[in-house]
Amino acid sequence: MSRYLKTAGLALAAMALPSIAAAQDAVMNSGDTAWILTATALVLFMSLPGLALFYGGLVRSKNYLSVLMKVYAIAALASIVWVVAGYSIAFGGANGWWGGLDNLFLKDLGRDAVSGTIPESVFLAFQMTFAVITPALIVGAFVERVKFLPVLIFTALWLLVVYAPVTHWIWGGGWLSTYGGGVVDFAGGLVVHATAGISALVYVFMLGKRKGFPHELAVPHRPAIVMIGASMLWVGWFGFNGGSQLAADGGAGMALLVTHISASVATLVWVAIEAMTNKKPTLVGAATGTIAGLATVTPAAGVIGPGGALLIGLAGGLLCYFAVHLIRVKLKIDDSLDVFAVHGVGGILGILILPVLSAEFLGGTGDGVFMTQLVGTLVVVAWSAGASFLILLALKFTLGLRVTEEQEFEGLDVSLHGENAYN
Repeated sequence: MSRYLKTAGLALAAMALPSIAAAQDAVMNSGDTAWILTATALVLFMSLPGLALFYGGLVRSKNYLSVLMKVYAIAALASIVWVVAGYSIAFGGANGWWGGLDNLFLKDLGRDAVSGTIPESVFLAFQMTFAVITPALIVGAFVERVKFLPVLIFTALWLLVVYAPVTHWIWGGGWLSTYGGGVVDFAGGLVVHATAGISALVYVFMLGKRKGFPHELAVPHRPAIVMIGASMLWVGWFGFNGGSQLAADGGAGMALLVTHISASVATLVWVAIEAMTNKKPTLVGAATGTIAGLATVTPAAGVIGPGGALLIGLAGGLLCYFAVHLIRVKLKIDDSLDVFAVHGVGGILGILILPVLSAEFLGGTGDGVFMTQLVGTLVVVAWSAGASFLILLALKFTLGLRVTEEQEFEGLDVSLHGENAYN
């Protein structure tokens, strides 16, 4: 009885005092908190060790450790940049274009601060793992020929100038979150995959091709490691997309389900195409198809149903496969590990077809307006390309971007880090 009296008293107080009602809404939910804590760990697991192993297995053995080192160092650096200023820029309230610097070093973060139904510290940490993996994705574009220090400087500047502002525009209450009804980007088709994919392409043009590309380069040295890394990414993506619901509810469950469906379809599409064209489907190809399906479904995971997931996985597998062939084989662009073709193309594709595949008869929510999605895409692509070019231009004429021919021939493991992966 006392429980019901207490509930009735709170209801009366809420009606009498709206401010009290608002306060009651901002109460932490232990179930939501537990899920986002888990999702945070899963997304970090995607970078360490998932992405590092996926990329590391794709390069030649003499550059294996250099790839692991870059991803590892970026994870640490991005975390600190996020704490110092990235979170403030992304989720501050200065204006629609820029979150501001009022929360530098998280000086306003209190132990009891709540964001929605979870502690703000948990929300901040979850978003931090996105800030970790996004610049780490770019590593795949420039492996086997890039200096170490400029990569770190680029990462820090890129997070502050590209990633954090775009995050604010779409997820932090910025102008793209309201333009034309709001850009729908559930878990990062633009914020993560488009920014990384476009910036990777710019990096490739500024850096130049590897020596011997495309005819003298060896095949991936550890396909088994590629598959293990891709598997870790696949599992971690449940936190990436399911956690983006920021609640332990039906929306998170549906996001997890459609993520898995899309990845499965795209994997089989890649295997089927290789079987038809080369007669021998490869493990590396299957793993690449998985990542294509995951990247493509990311922006739409919160608004599509199982029917839409089947179609988006099919589209992602097909388009990303032919994008890889076009960029690497036809155009001979040395985006070494297909960052743009898989992540850039996949993320943008997911953004643009989302309004169609979110139809209610496919089990979706009906959200998304194509013209709004298109404008958001053009803006993010232009900003990412322009800002990345200026950062890289400054680095190229100061520190330089590329190792010497002797270092490239010897391999970056020994020439830059003094270590061998295999003794």
